[in-house]
Amino acid sequence: MANPTDALDLAGRVVIVTGGTKGVGRGIATRFLEAGADVVVTARNEPDEPVAVDGREALFTPADVRDPDQAAAVVAFAVDRLGRLDAAVNNAGGAPFADAATASPRFSESLIRLNLISALHLAQAANTVMQGQADGGSIVNISSVSGMRPSPGTAAYGAAKAGLISLTTTLAVEWAPKVRVNCVSPGLIRTEQAHLHYGDEAGVAAVAATVPLGRLGTPGEVGDACLFLCSPLAAYVSGANLVVHGGGERPSFLDASNAE
Repeated sequence: MANPTDALDLAGRVVIVTGGTKGVGRGIATRFLEAGADVVVTARNEPDEPVAVDGREALFTPADVRDPDQAAAVVAFAVDRLGRLDAAVNNAGGAPFADAATASPRFSESLIRLNLISALHLAQAANTVMQGQADGGSIVNISSVSGMRPSPGTAAYGAAKAGLISLTTTLAVEWAPKVRVNCVSPGLIRTEQAHLHYGDEAGVAAVAATVPLGRLGTPGEVGDACLFLCSPLAAYVSGANLVVHGGGERPSFLDASNAE
């Protein structure tokens, strides 16, 4: 029987990670570098520090992937510099808090472009390359548990992430058998910006206590899920949504109930 760790050796493979210079995206890019892949990261601004592991550094190219031409240019950059494209991870996204009753149309439309439409732009460009390769390729879209439950304060974001899950299932059908398309939906992940969402250490601890596994996830753990989905271990996995949320959220009725 083959050693399954061999399937996680991605030496010689080329991977794009959008929004790959910080937070969850950086964790994803780092995992692929650790697995031996050649990685291209993109964001609107160059990172303060390169994404690197053990002397191996990801290539950076600037882009706003909400623009279809810039998204296509990222794919062209990867193919021009590295000769092929084996995997693309659509991680770029995010949203500030905004009350749905007063959010401006421009604000809402911008969030949907960033969290849904940009992924489609890059996926289309990646698919064009992958369909021409003998062994195809893999696309992973980073959604969120916000796309699977109410998302108060981030309504447009949650709606976009729900759309991304739906888009994943459709592309998996349309682009098979050459290209596998999957989704990862993280829950509460601790990044360098966690304080903006959860407050100080006491706030982080209080939020972590609501998770069945008792802690927030890490960017690297989201990267592990992406690494699996882009590896031969997931050769028969397409159209799936892998939820990485530590068991989810404790149902509120359990705390409200006074039953013995």
